[in-house]
Amino acid sequence: MRHASRFAAAALALAALSPVRAADEAAPLPIIDPRALGAHMRFLSDDLLQGRASGSDGYRIAARYVAAQFEAAGLDPAGTDAYLQPVTLRAAELDEGRSWLRLSVPGLATAQLRHLDQVLISPSFVRTEDEVKGAVVFVGYGITAPDLRHDDYAGVDVKGKVAAVLSGAPSRFPDVLRAHHGGQRQKIENAVAHGAAGVLVLATPEEQALVPWKHHLRHARAPGLRWMHGDALEAAFPELHGLAVVGVNVADRILAGAGRRPEDVYARAAAGQRESFATGARAVLRTVTRHRSVESPNVAALLPGGDPLLRAETVVYSAHLDHLGLGEPVDGDRIYNGAVDNAAGVAAVIEIARALAGRPQPPRRSVLFLAVTGEEAGLLGSDYFAQHPTAAAGSMVAAINIDALGLLLPAADVVGIGADSSTLGEALRRAAGQLGVEVSPDPVPEQVLFIRSDQYSFVRQGIPSVFLNAGFKPLRPGQDLAKTFERWLGAVYHTPKDDMAQPLDLAAGARLARLNLLLGMIVADQPQRPRWKPDDFFGRTYGG
Repeated sequence: MRHASRFAAAALALAALSPVRAADEAAPLPIIDPRALGAHMRFLSDDLLQGRASGSDGYRIAARYVAAQFEAAGLDPAGTDAYLQPVTLRAAELDEGRSWLRLSVPGLATAQLRHLDQVLISPSFVRTEDEVKGAVVFVGYGITAPDLRHDDYAGVDVKGKVAAVLSGAPSRFPDVLRAHHGGQRQKIENAVAHGAAGVLVLATPEEQALVPWKHHLRHARAPGLRWMHGDALEAAFPELHGLAVVGVNVADRILAGAGRRPEDVYARAAAGQRESFATGARAVLRTVTRHRSVESPNVAALLPGGDPLLRAETVVYSAHLDHLGLGEPVDGDRIYNGAVDNAAGVAAVIEIARALAGRPQPPRRSVLFLAVTGEEAGLLGSDYFAQHPTAAAGSMVAAINIDALGLLLPAADVVGIGADSSTLGEALRRAAGQLGVEVSPDPVPEQVLFIRSDQYSFVRQGIPSVFLNAGFKPLRPGQDLAKTFERWLGAVYHTPKDDMAQPLDLAAGARLARLNLLLGMIVADQPQRPRWKPDDFFGRTYGG
């Protein structure tokens, strides 16, 4: 109850922004009910839905549930099939018995590795049988970033060869640029642009300390997914004939065979010292894949704006509805329920939609509410929507993504991932100030959150975007939120233990949802649409 006066003050300050909405000036800022969040989460993460894997029956039940919630809130359908936007996915499943990586390293015996044996072989989305053979060329992180005076491909030739790239990016890169350039898709695009016929992504000791190799193995047998639009296949890279991730043991072997001390190579690369060289190793990567098509819809609803001049512009709230489905058992449980990741975010979008739709007057701009498929498989649903929006989406001017919702412990601060690339940062500071929340820098930049959730799909289409994450400053003394997060990441994240039996602070989630709500209201009511900062990399690269 001690926050009630803050909420009233926030509502009055917000009302002053929009003189055209006089009938709404006295309306208080809606309250997000923690119990409602918990109710949605309990249904969406129930064992009945079998972990909501994209394309599964459980996912389709979840999509129908969200559509019904949007309809009950009085929102307009914004899909191509009422509230649904069907997305066709190509599922690619590796034939493990016929797929392998053979490495010939100077001074060492030739090794033939099979999938899961210190190598994760990616299925091909283009061909059912494929093979690449050639010299292995080490190209550092595989990054070309002129703005940062960094080009790992300078002075080396990878045409028709196998490029070996380290996971991640140099620590000297700014956080969001480290996330962007360190993404696997970005590395593959760059390797293909330089003519590589195959790519080996080398896990580093730093990465395997953050995400142990055994963690990758839990889901390594799940089919890969890519969206299709007509005959077009997303991110298929037909020029590439083989892709695999190798563990540190194999990476060390490749580097040592080239006469380098692996630990020195990792250290120099992390410090931003460019080092690329022919390793003397040769690789043969054989990939055999089975293909099939599945359908997995996005769910979309619209609250039309109240200003005739601005209602064609939309502010998007997004959250991913999918999770990992069924996987390797942990303590006898093989259902990956995804309560925090991301039934929580979808619950918040539903309740924000209900709150906005229940106000006496809508915001000046329209607001689009989106629950997307395929995030866990590579941001597929959001990427599809961002590139192929439905007619109801209008002109999307900002995206606010919600993922996980800070349910572990109550934080006194918030992190605006991507906020400072645009004027959304100013709107966030304004909203946070009205609710008495501190805005902090990202405390875990090594987690590269900027590229790991659906806001990144909208960024790549030139739309200013933000993802609010709870910070590590405790609301109550004596709590260590950093250690709590670290424990959760190691023991619960992407395991069957992410269910409603774990300790959850729904009130903390409601506070973060309320901040997302106020941020969206401010953005939807501002006279000017959000703008990229003049010197921002993403604005220059994608903002047109």
